[in-house]
Amino acid sequence: MILLFIKNLKKILILSDTHGYIDDRIEEYAKNSDEIWHAGDFGSLEVLRKLEKASFFRGVYGNIDNHVLRRSLSEFEIFEVEKLKVLLIHIAGNSKNLSLKVESLIDSHKPNILVCGHSHILKVSYLKSKNILYINPGAAGKNGFHKIRTMIKFEIINKEIENMNIIELGMRSKV
Repeated sequence: MILLFIKNLKKILILSDTHGYIDDRIEEYAKNSDEIWHAGDFGSLEVLRKLEKASFFRGVYGNIDNHVLRRSLSEFEIFEVEKLKVLLIHIAGNSKNLSLKVESLIDSHKPNILVCGHSHILKVSYLKSKNILYINPGAAGKNGFHKIRTMIKFEIINKEIENMNIIELGMRSKV
């Protein structure tokens, strides 16, 4: 008999730009995750509360979030999960042209992963010059210019990112 031990496994769900919308599919993915990271533009306190109930939660406010959400959340978070350091922020610039604030945070804190939202454009890219994995999960809500609602789920196993999946939640206009 062969025993396989997977040490330090974490299932992570990343979403952004819900803009006040959350459905049963999002909640089901959230409940089946160890951690949820939301990169801003919740759009309502209800979305925040539902995600907080579903799993261990981390989130930052976005540019559309009101004063109530801004009191509950920070502009950015820097945290460690399974020995990987993460920078979570709503507006980061794009993968080829990061904002000065994000450049400064990366230089100061040396995160392994940058998670952002705002653009509604799904993108995962390794930025060799910064030695960082850039993740923008697209938009999970139904408001905006995106066509497909998306999130990202992956596992961290022994400090390695494994099994990264793009979750398509359907057409924005069909919800």
